[in-house]
Amino acid sequence: MDAAIELPEHYIEVQGSLVQRRLRSLKHGDAFAVFDDYGDIGVIGSGPEGLYFNDTRFLSWYGLRFEGKRPLLLSSVVDDDNAALSVNLANPDVHADGLISLPRDTIAIERTKFLWQAVCYERIGFRNYAESTRHFRIEIGFGADFRDLFEVRGSSRERRGTCVSGVTEDGVEFYYEGLDNLKRKTELRFWPPPSLLETNRATFDFELAPNGRQSLFVSVLCEDRNKPQCDSFGHAFRARRRAIRGAATGIATIESSNELFNEVCRRSTADLYMLMTQTRHGIYPYAGIPWYSTAFGRDGIITAMLLLWLDPSVAKGVLKFLAAMQATAFDPLSDAQPGKILHETRNGEMARLGEVPFGLYYGTVDATPLYIMLAGMYFGRPGDIKTIAAIWQNIKAALQWIDTFGDADGDGFVEYARQTETGLVNQGWKDSYDSIFHADGALARGPIALCEVQGYVFAAKAHAAKLAHHMGEYELETKLRGEAQALQKNFAAAFWCEDIGTFALALDGDKNPCRVRTSNAGHALFTGIAAPGLAARVAETLLGPDSFSGWGNGRERRGAVQSDFLS
Repeated sequence: MDAAIELPEHYIEVQGSLVQRRLRSLKHGDAFAVFDDYGDIGVIGSGPEGLYFNDTRFLSWYGLRFEGKRPLLLSSVVDDDNAALSVNLANPDVHADGLISLPRDTIAIERTKFLWQAVCYERIGFRNYAESTRHFRIEIGFGADFRDLFEVRGSSRERRGTCVSGVTEDGVEFYYEGLDNLKRKTELRFWPPPSLLETNRATFDFELAPNGRQSLFVSVLCEDRNKPQCDSFGHAFRARRRAIRGAATGIATIESSNELFNEVCRRSTADLYMLMTQTRHGIYPYAGIPWYSTAFGRDGIITAMLLLWLDPSVAKGVLKFLAAMQATAFDPLSDAQPGKILHETRNGEMARLGEVPFGLYYGTVDATPLYIMLAGMYFGRPGDIKTIAAIWQNIKAALQWIDTFGDADGDGFVEYARQTETGLVNQGWKDSYDSIFHADGALARGPIALCEVQGYVFAAKAHAAKLAHHMGEYELETKLRGEAQALQKNFAAAFWCEDIGTFALALDGDKNPCRVRTSNAGHALFTGIAAPGLAARVAETLLGPDSFSGWGNGRERRGAVQSDFLS
């Protein structure tokens, strides 16, 4: 038997694959939902399905039954603009006294679900295609476990808060009083009122004439700090549509003669703007559903960079949000140091209690120089000197972090090492515990200086020099330009590996290079730290057969893009 592997503090055991069955996702603000293709939650086994708000699962079970059976699935699709989930179902065969009393496909069932302001709305429409009046019973089962998102992912907890439920005049309510002393509530409302209402089930009796139609409306409210406002289905749906249209108003669009290409562009835009979340500082692109529906520093910055041509307001929102969240003090538990830019933030019970360190967590080595890069790139688009002036002190604090805490040993390179045993072991964009290693497979020991991070620092100082010029700080401009040029020279000397034809993945704590061919070296082309001759060699290696892993190939382009940050 193989020896047991020592895993890091926050390693989460996989409970199931996100692609083992078809899932449907919706998001609005700090709420998101993951349904199966029927529009149900938690009907078959465990998994990520649920209605979540502020990193807590407010609805863990929600299942529709027709005369005690699951309906027949006909189709399931999230609308093109990601506003709603539309599901078409039909009744199964219903038996009475050993005979079929209601043949399948007699009653059409249409489900429409969407999220708006911490409320999940649903309309369930029924239509009778029989030539006679039909009676049938509908049941909706439901439950709320209020599990923290990290629990749903697989983290175990010794203690939890208390949960109670009860039937009210308007519906059913579930209450959870967490160990963090925050009271959370899930409220389900139904219209028309059910014929029977229990703490985990609502029963409805329908009578439909030939070609008759009737609708059932359900609202699920998620409440922790503020009580959500619940509107009618129609009003809320129109508001959701208007918000989607408004979010994309004024952005650049692409139109071509190829309709398939146009559809890909529309789909990509809709997916991106589903992740956009309005904060008090502007819009911020959350990192992804289900596990990363929150603000991540690195992810938000790079997304904003790539969207500068499409929508510069995203960059403005990211810059202002991260400036407000910038660390101002030392906190080893959250890997915070003055001037450092946020890695991620979480609002769930486990983060609030410190069971996971991600409430406001700064364990990333690259978000700080990337932040400065984004500021320079943003200014290069709309020329918004007002925003740059508003965050100029944040930019200078970030520069100070790079030169002090980022380069703690004073060798000219920015390294990382977690401050406590609870922090992330690796703090670059490859942040799994075994992602930085030597050619023989041995894991690199820190402090670790990543290849791409030196490129980010080079570009950050070059961009900051240009911003300093516009801010009238000419001595700072000269200083930053000189530091960028020195870093470019020292980087080539320390990181270039002639034997593999590219830059080392990293330098370990003993300044030994990790002589491994990886895509990290490609970031040296993006940032411009690679001198022209070495850049050509890196490009050749990246596009060569030894770099083709089978997971994607860019060999059709044989060239390298050089940046001119120092010009």
